Amino acid sequence: MSPTQPPFQVTDPATGEVRETFPFATDAEIEQAVAAADTAFGAWREVPITERAAIVQKVSDLFAERAEELARLSQEEMGKAFEEGKEESEFSQAIFGYYAAEGPKLAADRPIPTSSDTGGTAMVEYRPVGAVLGIMPWNFPTYQIARFAAPNLVLGNTVILKHAESVPRTALAVAQIMKDAGVPDGAYVNVFATHEQIETIIADPRVQGVSLTGSERAGAVVAQLAGKYLKKCVLELGGSDPMVVLDTDDVAKVAGTAWDFRVYNNGQVCNSNKRMIVMDDVYDEFVAQLTEKARQIDPATHAPMSSRTAAESIDALVQDAVAKGATLHAGGELGEGPAAHYTPGVLTGVTREMRAFHEELFGPVAVVYRVSNEDEAVELANATRFGLGGSVFSTDTERAKRIARRLDVGMANVNTPAGEAAELPFGGTKRSGFGRELGPLGFDEFSNKRLYYIAD
Repeated sequence: MSPTQPPFQVTDPATGEVRETFPFATDAEIEQAVAAADTAFGAWREVPITERAAIVQKVSDLFAERAEELARLSQEEMGKAFEEGKEESEFSQAIFGYYAAEGPKLAADRPIPTSSDTGGTAMVEYRPVGAVLGIMPWNFPTYQIARFAAPNLVLGNTVILKHAESVPRTALAVAQIMKDAGVPDGAYVNVFATHEQIETIIADPRVQGVSLTGSERAGAVVAQLAGKYLKKCVLELGGSDPMVVLDTDDVAKVAGTAWDFRVYNNGQVCNSNKRMIVMDDVYDEFVAQLTEKARQIDPATHAPMSSRTAAESIDALVQDAVAKGATLHAGGELGEGPAAHYTPGVLTGVTREMRAFHEELFGPVAVVYRVSNEDEAVELANATRFGLGGSVFSTDTERAKRIARRLDVGMANVNTPAGEAAELPFGGTKRSGFGRELGPLGFDEFSNKRLYYIAD
């Protein structure tokens, strides 16, 4: 996917210390992984779906039992705060549990009414397709696996999982959970693959699809490979989600909601509220509230970002904006290397001449824009190449609903930054990618929606 690839290794973001390095898979090991997934599919698809679901429920139970262990791994590998890591494990548990409970119903045949001219009996069957490849990012190292693997395992597909290079211990811990839960050998396979080997896997006729969550650049490469080899693909490529504040009778409360969501996971969240679009009469107090929260951050105790590169990247966007006239009200300070510390900041005055207007700010920086009417708010909200999610806040719910319907996004929310649950589909439009994960739609992506027709 690029000329060079970092090794699979554990680097403590708090210190920059390399703790452990893992070797790339050999080409022979990649062949063994694909062969194992293909062989396992032949048997796994024949296991009754209720039995597959019962095994996936055991996976869910183990995520609950090992939540603290997984949280410690996330803390060590990508700097996630311990309590946030536990929450992520609990969400992963919920996702596996949802598909264990709902999968058999989601896979049930769906009758199609036929006309008197057509006659016969018609239905759509939901059938597995085979081995599928998941290419996962580091920011939510268990949740990302859960939303890809859970529906596919219940459906009867087998999973080949290539995780981010920076979270190898988490990748191995999840693979162990699968084994301990009774997922058959080959039905879930972890691979420490090189970029070249990823192409080999996608090209292999035994592999039927690929799902990637990551950057636009990586998404473009995977989509090109999927097209070249005629494979189904799902892409979730990040976003620059707007949070539109039309009015409020409690500025402090809305600002607190905005801040908490923006700095969650240190702002390293695809659907974070990266652009806060606020009406004139609320704007000054809203910015003041955010600024106070940023000033209350203690750099000595604030968790690091995922890597030094991540911290330097967000700092470069902020410094570019400030150099071109934006105002940094608080925070936005890059700590000394090789650690990955960066203090959450508040930025205003961002214009279209600045990188921060166009690029995804994947870090803890709240960017606030001032607008004077609804049309201006909508125009600014949609003035991005991304289209993942967005939200609208107002004391008048009908007003907020009306504006939310005008957002060019895959997920529109009213009076909450994001609707998030195992049953709620996740995905975007425009350059945020295509396809959906979670909920009923996530179950459909890698299924053969087969017509089954019986003539009279």
